[in-house]
Amino acid sequence: MRKVNKITFVFTDFIAAFLAWVLFFILRKIILEEGVIHLPWSLLSNAAIIASFWTLLYALTGQYREVFRKSRVKEILNLAQISFVGGVIIFFVLLLDDEGVYNYQAYYKTIATYLFVHFFTSALCKTLAITHNQNLVKQGKVYFNTLIIGSNSNARDVYKELEKNNRHLGLQIKGFVHVFDSFGHFYEDELCNLGPYRAIADLIKLHQIEEVIIAIEPQEHEKITEILSLLEGENVRISILPDVYQILLGSVKVNHLFGTPLIEVKQDLMPVWQEILKRAADIAVSLFFMLFFCWVYFIIALLVKLSSPGNIIYRQERIGKSGRPFYIYKFRSMFADAETNGPALSSDLDPRVTPWGRFMRKVRLDELPQFYNVLVGEMSLVGPRPERQYFIDQIVLAAPQYKHLLRVRPGITSLGLVKFGYAQNVEEMVKRLKYDILYIENMSLAMDFRVLLYTIKVIVEGRGK
Repeated sequence: MRKVNKITFVFTDFIAAFLAWVLFFILRKIILEEGVIHLPWSLLSNAAIIASFWTLLYALTGQYREVFRKSRVKEILNLAQISFVGGVIIFFVLLLDDEGVYNYQAYYKTIATYLFVHFFTSALCKTLAITHNQNLVKQGKVYFNTLIIGSNSNARDVYKELEKNNRHLGLQIKGFVHVFDSFGHFYEDELCNLGPYRAIADLIKLHQIEEVIIAIEPQEHEKITEILSLLEGENVRISILPDVYQILLGSVKVNHLFGTPLIEVKQDLMPVWQEILKRAADIAVSLFFMLFFCWVYFIIALLVKLSSPGNIIYRQERIGKSGRPFYIYKFRSMFADAETNGPALSSDLDPRVTPWGRFMRKVRLDELPQFYNVLVGEMSLVGPRPERQYFIDQIVLAAPQYKHLLRVRPGITSLGLVKFGYAQNVEEMVKRLKYDILYIENMSLAMDFRVLLYTIKVIVEGRGK
């Protein structure tokens, strides 16, 4: 049901853009050629190409995410912005050199006509599609399995409001997960107690939960970090009930759903188009370095071989995005069998590091083989540095929020690396964590560019480890 309706939603945009181009062609003929209308067969193929462009543009701007939760007013406002950008692109690519346009006034009429026709047609079709999806939710044909986490009066009040307004929200409440070991008896007749919050991951799978609402009392806020850590990696929408002080302070942006203000935890770190460009930049830069600087790789490999006995390339298992392990590659900077006594972090005067290895680390030359990791999608140019599971287990004990870093691909360089540097112990890893979380919460192409510039500065100044 959902997949079919999502395809229909996308197809509606395609049809709207297709009809808009055909209608514009007819109006353009009337405007520029004084009523002489001749419709070539190529018009249909051209309209299909234009419609494909618009559909791709909508997809890149994230317009096809959560199609059953959309607001008509908000989508029309978004459509106005996207229509303007897309219309300008089409104007400069296709219409600027149009032989039928003979003066500036005709240019203005052309672009204004197309923008109006496309926006009006798309707005009408999109409104009908969103209304259809909203009706499916109201009728109960589409719903979202929901779980409440919390205790005491907040959870009960949220539950009652959800039940009261559930028809148009589509939230099918499966039960309640309590925070305290002692569970208030007044819930048992109103909401099913599914168990303690520490079992949340198993309960999400068992009940196919799609939305989690955290209704925490003000004195229970210290548990939110732990709960969010438990929810890390789960494909669910998360909302948190703020307290009155936070709302009055204006420190949170809330969604006024169900008559109850809720903070929605951001799941999408970057717009789709930025994610695609980030990955494209990763591939392009990696290929560039590996192809055009292969002679640098050869020289470094030779010097590593001459510096001490052992393999040229050193590989080590690290933990990547979503907790998936992978092998990271480096030019060997330590003597062979440096970790015979078990995993250990390197220090400034680490005797295990070779003289040539110490120089490589200062200017980050040992990291060059990681462009292969970037190329195959295990890493990115910019992202939190990947760690070994051995150290992650220790970090999580002191800072459970470390799991937040596993939402993104690890990187060759990071904000934590350029602002704090390499960590020599777990305590320093925890201190560096705040910079990596700051990066993730502000991820953008502009942020990546700034981190890369900082990295170049560190390399030039020789401030690596």
